Amino acid sequence: MSGISILMYHQVGRFAPMKSHRAVYCDLGRFRMQMRALRALRVPVLSMTDAVARLAGRAPLPKRAVVLSFDDGCENFYENALPVLESFGYPAIVYAIAGLAGGRADWMAEHGHPTPALMSFARLREIAGRGIEVGSHGASHIRLEGLPAGKLREEVAGSRDRLEQELGRAVPHFCYPYGSHDLAAIEAVAQAGYRSAVTCQRGAATAAFDPLALPRKAISWGDDVAGFLWKLYAKDAPKGVAPSRTSGP
Repeated sequence: MSGISILMYHQVGRFAPMKSHRAVYCDLGRFRMQMRALRALRVPVLSMTDAVARLAGRAPLPKRAVVLSFDDGCENFYENALPVLESFGYPAIVYAIAGLAGGRADWMAEHGHPTPALMSFARLREIAGRGIEVGSHGASHIRLEGLPAGKLREEVAGSRDRLEQELGRAVPHFCYPYGSHDLAAIEAVAQAGYRSAVTCQRGAATAAFDPLALPRKAISWGDDVAGFLWKLYAKDAPKGVAPSRTSGP
């Protein structure tokens, strides 16, 4: 079955070896080699908006394609990943945390990791002007599963309102922080008017998935080109069962 591998990145740069949370880091040199591999293999790299349209049947679905997604909106995306993407002409989506723009990823300190700077709204406006899609990663980067209805609306609809106000453009895509979601969270995303939302469930996205519960494939610090290609071409059956509505938005 045709599918789209939505690749999940967080930080891109030069990092000392780590024992935990390796999927939060991608070495800059390896990232550059991964982009070269996509070019050499002629893998279509789609924007999230294009991918959602193809999954909905509004455009042909390639046999194999990828979306490049970056969680949290770290400043090192601007410093390291963006120049590489622009050198290849590849689109991407950054999921920004509306209430923390210009701050730091303080939650990383809980695990003994450095707390990287997050892009400001001015920086997010700049990358949007350079062709990078900006989606919402919530208002404060908290787990959405089990949240009270009011707090859930703040995280989902409130974050979209803030981003659209600051960016001056529509924000139709959402990313569940930590991948945490339940049926109430999906319904809140639908009510807020998002066209897509991504999880941390592993697999390739196909037309069979609810567009508000799309799977992704995490790219980790330890993934060399061989590991990267294995994730790209391995069997794409999703791992685990994600909550899903019975119909699209």
